[in-house]
Amino acid sequence: MSAPSSGSAGRGHILYLATEDWFFRSHFLPVARAAIAAGYTASVATRARDGAVAQDIRAAGVTVVPVDHLRSAGGLSAFAQARDYARLMRAARPDIVHLISARLCGLGGLAAKMAGVRRRVFAVTGLGALGAAQGAMAAAKRRAIGVALAGPLGGSGARFVFENRDDPALLGLTLTPGRDIVVGGAGVDPEAAQVAPPPPQPPLRLALIARMVRSKGVDVAVEAVGLARGQGARVELSLYGEPDRHNPQSFTEQDLRGFAARPGVAWHGLTRDVGAVWRDHHAALAPSRGGEGLPRALLEAAQHGRAILTTQTPGCRDFARDGIEGFVTAPGDARALAQAIMTLAADPARVAAMGAAARARLNDGYTSAQVTAAFVALYDDMMRA
Repeated sequence: MSAPSSGSAGRGHILYLATEDWFFRSHFLPVARAAIAAGYTASVATRARDGAVAQDIRAAGVTVVPVDHLRSAGGLSAFAQARDYARLMRAARPDIVHLISARLCGLGGLAAKMAGVRRRVFAVTGLGALGAAQGAMAAAKRRAIGVALAGPLGGSGARFVFENRDDPALLGLTLTPGRDIVVGGAGVDPEAAQVAPPPPQPPLRLALIARMVRSKGVDVAVEAVGLARGQGARVELSLYGEPDRHNPQSFTEQDLRGFAARPGVAWHGLTRDVGAVWRDHHAALAPSRGGEGLPRALLEAAQHGRAILTTQTPGCRDFARDGIEGFVTAPGDARALAQAIMTLAADPARVAAMGAAARARLNDGYTSAQVTAAFVALYDDMMRA
């Protein structure tokens, strides 16, 4: 594990710690770019699998430090990884470490403490399966994480960033106004996407863009579409995404081919052209079971003026309001989702109105300009402190 050049220039050096290079590029590269424009230098320690992705990051002026993150390490392996991160931080000597994901907030927070880096941004981009889990054991684990982040891993130099207002409560944290912030996910630029007229209807064409894992509700989407078609609705579902071999709840390729064998369902694999997807579809389907921060797929659908069908889970319900930008149903309730699908299938004018409302909703704190400005203001305040 090599490190960027030590020391800082300009207003300060920010070291981002992110698990995957593609995630950093899609969700946090605009933040790093804005920080650089404000006078900071930036580097990211991340798993760099794709040379093209790393090239895009470097082209923005961010130094890429390849590291081998272990997504499920625990015990001694986790401590060893934290020790490696600490070694990297001592060499890089960042003024601020920006830790991305709940897991890296824990490991990176420990590493920053070991390395003596006092200014730490804990960016909790969702709680994953632990956030969606029910019961006393899951609640106790969440509270333990919150106690660790607010206590021994945090300190006066730490700031919290969340993507919805439910996750802090789940961790038992109280955000401090003026210090900690809630941002509109990764944010999108409404002006970067031209809203294309929706295709003729019927059929109502739905798209689900996500990793093909259980928490995203892929199976619920397939079941709901089958129920709606069984009631005579003319509706089709397109699935875009790949299995996640690191996630024990991932659907297999065989599972996905089985879904695609059902009437009205198609699996297209990974897409790199979101705009093309939304030109061919009327509405976004995001039946999350929970654990999200704020799904970027919802923001991108809104960016292209498409209606939203999602669930009453943190992040999703923050952005989409039931009956305005789309319909919001209970997680895991395929029948309720099917009813919402049938309502849209019968009312093309409502589909268009909800799509326009979703795009307008972006201006309520969900644009990339608003999100990046919030982060730069946070960095500035930390440096002053």
